[in-house]
Amino acid sequence: MLDVRDLDVFYGLVPALHQVRLEVAAGETVCLLGPNGAGKTTTVKSIIGLLKPRAGTIRWDGADITGLPPHVTVGLGLALAPEGRLLFPDMSVEENLELGASPARARPETRQTQEWVYTLFPRLRARRRQAAGTMSGGEQQMLAIGRALMARPRLLILDEPSLGLSPLLVQELFRVLGTLNQQGMSVLIVEQNVVQALRISQRAYVLESGKIVLHGPSEELRSSDTIRKSYLGL
Repeated sequence: MLDVRDLDVFYGLVPALHQVRLEVAAGETVCLLGPNGAGKTTTVKSIIGLLKPRAGTIRWDGADITGLPPHVTVGLGLALAPEGRLLFPDMSVEENLELGASPARARPETRQTQEWVYTLFPRLRARRRQAAGTMSGGEQQMLAIGRALMARPRLLILDEPSLGLSPLLVQELFRVLGTLNQQGMSVLIVEQNVVQALRISQRAYVLESGKIVLHGPSEELRSSDTIRKSYLGL
């Protein structure tokens, strides 16, 4: 499905990613772990087309999509819920969701998809007329994910979705991500909540200083000494 090979990304003369490789298979949840500044956000921005790699390839269903702009990659079935949410604060919940259905493949099913999003996140239905900027941080995160789902993606990419949320909202968020995966959606999640990320994913990659330093089945990484010492404080 998604196959990233030998990805190099620079910011000017400064290297951000070096020879990054990762894969996401159909129906799989994969997490990308690592400390701040490791290159996780750079990786997902490169996949979705917000950054252009200097070297390497990004393949989607076997086709090379390296460097294609976001409006093209979204149309192909990838969608990103970005770090920081990046909602339109003066627009209502419903208007933000409708903007997410911009790809041609998603527009005919806008109303049905909206109902599906409201089923996943009932709070959004209750606040559908409310301005996005007046909602709590947790509700805004639900909206950011809902907006990405409006594009009817086959691969949902999430960048730090639990950042700044209360423990109860984090549990709710990961419950929804588990439901999406059970429904057959592929998920690539960048996350610093290592325990939750490894719990809902099938495989994981660890990124440090722009390089993949560890990868494998999530269950194995949960018992890895590197993970336990560096990320779980054990």
